Amino acid sequence: MLENPEFNLAYIITQTIKTLISNIFSSIDNTLYPILDDLVFIDSDIMNNPSLINIIGENNSSGLVMVANSLIIGFLIYYSISYLLSHFTFSQIQRPAQLIFRLLLCVISVNFSYLLCRQLLFLNSLISLAIRSIGENIFGHEICFFALLSDLNLIVSFNVAGGALFSLDGIIKAMLSFGILNLTFSYALRYVMILVLTLISPFAFLSLILPNTSWIFRSWLKIFLSLLFLQILVPFILLISFLFSSPEPDMFSKLIYVGSIYALIKANTYLREFMGGLSTEVSSGISNIKSIFSGG
Repeated sequence: MLENPEFNLAYIITQTIKTLISNIFSSIDNTLYPILDDLVFIDSDIMNNPSLINIIGENNSSGLVMVANSLIIGFLIYYSISYLLSHFTFSQIQRPAQLIFRLLLCVISVNFSYLLCRQLLFLNSLISLAIRSIGENIFGHEICFFALLSDLNLIVSFNVAGGALFSLDGIIKAMLSFGILNLTFSYALRYVMILVLTLISPFAFLSLILPNTSWIFRSWLKIFLSLLFLQILVPFILLISFLFSSPEPDMFSKLIYVGSIYALIKANTYLREFMGGLSTEVSSGISNIKSIFSGG
């Protein structure tokens, strides 16, 4: 007796969809969580990359610091011309004594810019680690994304082959998995932008020489600090997630985890609204990068 071909086709399609989605969930669980810890919890070691050191330069007479020091001469020429013209146009310009004072501060800042960035990265990492250590003492395990995976698999567990994929648990699992995927792209963008802002730090300090270019440094500092402070906010969100962890999972705990993942995605937006900075949301990150140094 021949089976209904339409039934066989529907069964094959359903099983294929279940297998594909199951593989996606497993790949996200096994790959992205450990990477997220490396992307989010960064410290001054990211500046120890050999290729990055070659770009920065091993001393002040090489690399980008040398370029920034060379540009100081250009600023002095620009000021000299502006100062001479001010005698004919009667325009307001800063006095030479003020320029010399600002110049000394800028030269020191430019030549120690990477050291300052390294210390900011270290201090930010230290504060984040202290918060995570408090949580570790309370909950008895590390406060990280890898530990979050273990709790998620206990709270939101289902059998794809059994048809649970199309249940409420399946929908929650899908939201969590694709939320983590979005989170990975967002924090990868943050990681890259921290490195970029660190590289251009000598030029940001250089802009302080003249009053009409100092807005570049303010924009750079605001963006850099907002990206760093995100690392301090993330442990608090993870602490809230583990706070509602329960050995007997219920719908309330599952919804809290969904809310926590969404809060992690929107954390940069909350910081940006509070102190300004650059959005690391993948959907709006490209448009924000274009205006990274808008004045104001």
